[in-house]
Amino acid sequence: MSETNGTSRASGAGGAAEGSDAGGTGEAGVTGEASAAPGPRSRAVRRGDTAHRLEHDVDVWVASASADGVPYLVPLSFDWDGTALVVATPADSPTGRNLAATRTARLALGPTRDVTMIDGDVEVLEMAALPEERRKRFAARTGFDPGALTTAYHWFRITPRRVQAWREADELRGRELMRDGDWLA
Repeated sequence: MSETNGTSRASGAGGAAEGSDAGGTGEAGVTGEASAAPGPRSRAVRRGDTAHRLEHDVDVWVASASADGVPYLVPLSFDWDGTALVVATPADSPTGRNLAATRTARLALGPTRDVTMIDGDVEVLEMAALPEERRKRFAARTGFDPGALTTAYHWFRITPRRVQAWREADELRGRELMRDGDWLA
């Protein structure tokens, strides 16, 4: 999804990841596997569910703030390479300016009852700086090619340094899956 053109490709019915438990019943994980017993998922299961979401979801909420602390929130399409997320937005948009100035972002994937929160460090890349194969992959995966537009876009490579995942209050304990860029599970 682009901050200016509003294009997006849904990640399954109703925008939720295919097989996700968008209703919040806790009966199925993102991977569609039924829970063996009620209660919180283990860190390992949550990490697997998070990996599935990163590999299959297409859109992410991107929260940023200006240098003087004014917040901004926008949905953007993303691609995940196993290490970092790549998003694109106009260089002079509020999000583009904020990410370039602060070099930090908070991302949210999934519905409110199966959320993955990612705090990450941001690297700003000119459009031509992203390898062609990665640009093509982004366009194919998201249905959006920012390089085909006349508006000046930048790529923003966001490397997670903290990842949390939870569904309900019983999963608040143990929700941290990554700390200081290292996976805990």
